[in-house]
Amino acid sequence: MKRTTVLLEMDVYNALVKESLERYRNSKAISKVLNEIVKRALTSNGKLLKLLHSKKVAYVSQKDFENFRRDLSRSVVER
Repeated sequence: MKRTTVLLEMDVYNALVKESLERYRNSKAISKVLNEIVKRALTSNGKLLKLLHSKKVAYVSQKDFENFRRDLSRSVVER
């Protein structure tokens, strides 16, 4: 592990302390909580980026997509 200093806004700090108290019953586990949150975010972001940059298997024109959205919205409103 590497030590570093992170400047947190007060509301972010309070949320981390609260989460630390809930998970570990002390406020000294902020680093654990922060590491877990950042790891989860990076993993999710990595999967999303991989999906966005992967080879596409279908093509939908902008016009077809807009028509689909309009029809979908209409069906939701009619319910």
